[in-house]
Amino acid sequence: MANREILLLGNESLYKVCSEISKSEMDKAKQVVEDLHDTIMEFRKEHGFGRAIAAPQIDEPFRIIYMYYNNESIAFINPRLEFEKDDKFEMWDDCMSFPGLEVKVLRQKKCTVYYKNLDWKDCKLGCTGDLSELLQHEYDHLDGILAVQRAIDNKSFRINKDKLGR
Repeated sequence: MANREILLLGNESLYKVCSEISKSEMDKAKQVVEDLHDTIMEFRKEHGFGRAIAAPQIDEPFRIIYMYYNNESIAFINPRLEFEKDDKFEMWDDCMSFPGLEVKVLRQKKCTVYYKNLDWKDCKLGCTGDLSELLQHEYDHLDGILAVQRAIDNKSFRINKDKLGR
């Protein structure tokens, strides 16, 4: 287990499309999930926020998302998102790869995520509201897309001093 460095905006590794994990690589996936857990918990201590993190943010090029939400943890291996309809909302998005910077983006109100869990079982989770936007944000990381690339326009940026660090 290790608290890993979170890559910051501008690091080329954040813009790469991640590879799927195969069943034979689950030992590696479990290690990455442990590191994601340790990293997000340390980030939360330092910054006071953080609900989820994607593997590329710690320079692991795999399709893994780790979420710590409402005091529960969940690992999404090879997630795939689906949307029922095109029902979007505007929101200010933030990211551990650029703490303090917020970006106004459009996100889907509802999504369903299909994924493998750490026991290689097929799982499905329906999401609405903030959980939906959270998974969309992390899923974008797996495709090398950052929230700054989804900004509504060139005036959709602001600094939140409360999220610059404690």
